Amino acid sequence: MNLAVPLCARALFLAQILASFLFSPVQGQSDGSGVVVAMYNISASQGSQAVLQCHSQRMVWTQDRLKDRQRVVHWDLFRSGPDHAMERVIDMFSAGDQRIYNGYNQGRINMPKTAFKDGNFSLVIKDVAMSDKGIYSCNLHHHYCHLYESIKVQLNVTKSARKERRFWDGQKAVFVVLVGSAVVLPCVNRRPIWTEGNSQEDQQQVVHWDRQPPGVRHDRADRLIDLYASGERRHYGPLFVQQKMNISATAFSQGDFSLIISDIQPLDQGLYSCHLHHHYCGLHERRIFHFTVTPPVPQIPQEPTDEPQYLPNEDPNTNMVEVPPHVINVILPEQRSHFLQQLGYILATLLLLALIVLAVVLLTRHRKRQGQDFDPRKVESPPLPTVTYVGHTSCVKKECERSIPEVKSSNQEETKLDYKNNLLKEAEMSKLCSQKAIDLDREMEKPSWK
Repeated sequence: MNLAVPLCARALFLAQILASFLFSPVQGQSDGSGVVVAMYNISASQGSQAVLQCHSQRMVWTQDRLKDRQRVVHWDLFRSGPDHAMERVIDMFSAGDQRIYNGYNQGRINMPKTAFKDGNFSLVIKDVAMSDKGIYSCNLHHHYCHLYESIKVQLNVTKSARKERRFWDGQKAVFVVLVGSAVVLPCVNRRPIWTEGNSQEDQQQVVHWDRQPPGVRHDRADRLIDLYASGERRHYGPLFVQQKMNISATAFSQGDFSLIISDIQPLDQGLYSCHLHHHYCGLHERRIFHFTVTPPVPQIPQEPTDEPQYLPNEDPNTNMVEVPPHVINVILPEQRSHFLQQLGYILATLLLLALIVLAVVLLTRHRKRQGQDFDPRKVESPPLPTVTYVGHTSCVKKECERSIPEVKSSNQEETKLDYKNNLLKEAEMSKLCSQKAIDLDREMEKPSWK
């Protein structure tokens, strides 16, 4: 039993390897058809028009007019100190031009000039100093193919020769180098896209459409059309098929490689494939469309109907008033004079508002001062009538009583303010009359010496 388990495991492992070899052409599309990136189910009615959408911005053709200067490599240094600064050390274009950003590194840092020919983009540092330690990154950019690759290497500097070593920390290579020595930070990429020039670029981009009728295998599909970035176009099949299936002439400038099918018939259904190939950039994509044709939609004939009868007042053709078209005049003044004119209007409006507010404030203060200056107690009262006492006290009282009603009757026609003043006068008069009466009684009580 103990030996049966390893034997079964080995047999299963060998079976998996054999299956991978047998089915690798089917899964990896080694026949050059590309990787399937999308599948669609589309149906259209008979006699109509259909558009099989196939878009890719990576296939947009932009001619390299700078003689392949769209490939560049640059080394960056990230310092792990308190500043965590990132600085550009050196960069180089595919033409061989190098640029060193720090004057201190002139003559001690360089790259091989044949980097874009042999794929060796390593960085050479001579006379290593303590300030050179940090994490270096080798960055490869291909602007024409929209590709980017990066490799990181960590450099540590030591003063002891026994501590020099090189190891892998699981994410990047680490170099421990002695001060004053030289070091080569490796960066190697020998893929043809980085080492070969972009020759015959207009012939390296091609799009073609295939069609598989129902029951036909993929390797026996019918080629419909080929389109190259140079503008060359090839049609296949009968003439009527060429006339009803086409691709836009601006496909490579807009990235739209959709297939337009007109006058759809039942024989047009099947499996359509859109193949996008960019041989230089290594792009191989395939999009599949399951296309079915449905019966035409019957059109129901519409019976002519009588026009509705209108009453005399509801007839739309009567009482119709022609409305003249609305005309809007737009005047575009000069910029500077228009601005000054508008500014003058705004300032004049603000000045007028300020004057109005100032007038209201002054008027309010004037009214308040008039109210404070007026005091009923300070109003000068007319001289009181003199009373002549002849005879007994009762006579004086009678004269006082007669004078009081006369004052009251005269004050009924005056205002409220005069009414208050009259009340004060009456009180003073009554008090004076009573005092005169008291003095007269005292004089009468005195004995006579006759």
